[in-house]
Amino acid sequence: MEEGVHHLDARAPEGIRLYAVGDVHGCYDLLVAMHRAIMAEILRDRPEDWRIIYLGDYTDRGPDSRSVVEFLSKVVAQEPRVVALAGNHDVGLLEFLATPDPYGMFALNGGAETLRSYGVVPDFSRRGVVRTHQEFAEAMPEAHLAFLRSLRFSVTFGDFFFCHAGIRPEIPLEQQSPDDLVWIRREFHAYPQLHPKVIVHGHTPVSKAEVLPNRINLDTGACFGGPLTALAVEGREKRLLKTER
Repeated sequence: MEEGVHHLDARAPEGIRLYAVGDVHGCYDLLVAMHRAIMAEILRDRPEDWRIIYLGDYTDRGPDSRSVVEFLSKVVAQEPRVVALAGNHDVGLLEFLATPDPYGMFALNGGAETLRSYGVVPDFSRRGVVRTHQEFAEAMPEAHLAFLRSLRFSVTFGDFFFCHAGIRPEIPLEQQSPDDLVWIRREFHAYPQLHPKVIVHGHTPVSKAEVLPNRINLDTGACFGGPLTALAVEGREKRLLKTER
């Protein structure tokens, strides 16, 4: 088995500062504050190169998913050094647009808040879901849809592998399934050994960022009143940033 990497030893690529941002979930105010804080650091410090990686779950539960998607779709289009990954909630939104399931991920897990942010009154009853779906499809700008469809499931830089939920242990990183990358929990969290790279993820809310030998969890429950948390890495130096209300 390939030797693993401990987070204390993990390095960013030479000359590149990395930022990773946890689950936003419609918290537009925290997203804008975080992005501005990161860009202020970049403008102040002038690193040779940089990347900002958003770890998915831009929609649902929080109050303003529409503004979050609008903001990130524009940023990603204008700046290729900003990378947006897919979360299970983003996938669930696309699944609802494809098939209006009243018992699906979107309907049962915060999709009502997303609909309201697009000006749609949610109704997931057997009859109402068809109207809800039609109005949502009409309200969704093409640029938002293109952004959500373009989301990657993972990206790697240096000794770090970034994804939304985690990986299936002992499966090569390049062979991870999209389903695991946005959904996995138990097997990933329980795995005690080091991975080929340190896994930086979100998906599972915690009261403060988890920094463990083999993984770093940045989902600090922004939509539940917690802060939005980011990880910054330059060389072997690692630090956490957060924005809160």
